[in-house]
Amino acid sequence: MGHEIIALPRTDDQITAMQSLKILLASAAVVLGTGLPALASSSVWYNSEGGKVRLVTSGKPDEAGRIQGVLDIALKPGWKTYWRDPGDAGVPPQIDISASTNISDARFSFPPPQRHDDGYGKWAGYDHPVSLPITFTLSAPDQSAVIDANIFLGICETICIPVQTRLSVDPGADPDNAKDAAQVKAAFATLPAAPRPDFGINVLPGDHETLIVEASFPGDPEAADFFVAGERDYMFGAPVRSEKDGKLLFTVPILDRPSTTPTDGGLYYTLTSAEGAVEGVLPFP
Repeated sequence: MGHEIIALPRTDDQITAMQSLKILLASAAVVLGTGLPALASSSVWYNSEGGKVRLVTSGKPDEAGRIQGVLDIALKPGWKTYWRDPGDAGVPPQIDISASTNISDARFSFPPPQRHDDGYGKWAGYDHPVSLPITFTLSAPDQSAVIDANIFLGICETICIPVQTRLSVDPGADPDNAKDAAQVKAAFATLPAAPRPDFGINVLPGDHETLIVEASFPGDPEAADFFVAGERDYMFGAPVRSEKDGKLLFTVPILDRPSTTPTDGGLYYTLTSAEGAVEGVLPFP
């Protein structure tokens, strides 16, 4: 299996993450390597400058024909990677399973992110090693499957190095691997819970350029934060906190939006607190 990485040539000047990304997308140097075939429920590690990545699966599909897995991202100190919406600049993780056998779908889930401002831009994501849960869906649950995935994600320091690699896994080759199964189970256990009456959001009337939510949560208000993912041509700025009638409000600038508001689905959000996190979908503003 071949590996690919988009590598960033360094310069004497410090380049911001957004500038680096534009340079990379405009003129990327592609380096080809040789990987190993899939022999187990986890792939080989792929090494990049800021860390390494691999795929790990739980091995056996459930009754609905789904296999749980993770994208295991081992970041080096001082490096970071991104949530589903990276913020001002960055690369959200992506997966393409079109070359796989008997895999019809693969969907990322995300642990609660943290908000950062590193002087180059504001971003949402992780500055520590993280395992991103993935749910793979089999086309035919009673047949064997091989995951052949093209992975694309950003691993950044003061510069951003988009990593592109091809990782392969044969879940049926080692379906009883207890270590892999434990890692996958632990990663899914980190996911935000469903919202509830005392821990969630209420969308308030805003305008064409503003999303306003009222947050309910346990614990210290200073520890609460709100993240909304810009998808379907929406782009959001960093939320501004305020308080009204004892309630914490987050006012989120809508930097860009589709010409016509979608009528199906909604936008993913995560609300974090000192005592955990919840996630859900809010209506398109």
